[in-house]
Amino acid sequence: MKNVFMLLLVLFVFKLEAGNLKPYILAGYSTQNIYDAKKEVKEKLIDAGFKVLGSYNPLSSNKRIVIAVSDNNLISAVKKTGGFRGFALSLRVALTNENGKIMISYTNPEYWGRAYFQKQWNLVAKFYLNIDSKFRTALSGYSGDNFVSFGSKKGLSASSLKKYHYMFGMPYFEDNIELKEFASYNDAIRTIEKSLSSGKVNAKKVYSIKLAGKKLALYGIGLTGSDGERSFMPKIDVSSPKHTAFLPYELLVSGNKAYMLHGRYRIALSFPDLSMGQFMKIVSTPGYIEETFEKLCK
Repeated sequence: MKNVFMLLLVLFVFKLEAGNLKPYILAGYSTQNIYDAKKEVKEKLIDAGFKVLGSYNPLSSNKRIVIAVSDNNLISAVKKTGGFRGFALSLRVALTNENGKIMISYTNPEYWGRAYFQKQWNLVAKFYLNIDSKFRTALSGYSGDNFVSFGSKKGLSASSLKKYHYMFGMPYFEDNIELKEFASYNDAIRTIEKSLSSGKVNAKKVYSIKLAGKKLALYGIGLTGSDGERSFMPKIDVSSPKHTAFLPYELLVSGNKAYMLHGRYRIALSFPDLSMGQFMKIVSTPGYIEETFEKLCK
């Protein structure tokens, strides 16, 4: 059995090396209404061994739902490396009403794993093999095209993801933004939780997942202000299938500091085919997200 697993792992890694990757995967379409479909998807995810962390309606729209999930594989991968790999503690499943059909999609584990773990990928590849299998088990049985990757016409190679940035002069994964240094890890958690529950910041807590032993906490945060999701998503999410699983945006507590991925990295990674013209339409968005998250840290 061990030899069979190792063979599958080698084939999995070879597949990733051989073909380009895209940020999302279309599982298929549901004939139910979006809220009945949400209930079914959550049950299927739990039955497959995922932990549902939270869900919400991006853009405050009844045509979009995101379900954030984690599992023991993601936790084990992050524990292997720690630090900024904490951004990998969750993945996202999306339901989108497109032309009256409910599309079920999710973040491609291989794509995001390669981008976040970079040179440490080989340490965690086996965990992502398990995650890929679990998603295919959980989200099987829907109509239409099944398990088709999308989100980029050509996709990105494994080597490109390892050192991804949109273009010369744009940030890499490691160029994340330090939002604030706190007195302690617990002080950071208390401050952010209080701000999220106060209602004074245009931000909605979708989920949190904490690894206290590693002093890591990842928050998924909906951006509810007038310059938030309802403003910038329609300007960049213009193709079909929709990139609903891009959201929510994450804030990471690592030790006694809070961080976010730079907007010009996280947005570009989620929409790798954006033209410079489209990027210019949301030129203020990275700064808006940073300002919002800084308020959460006060």
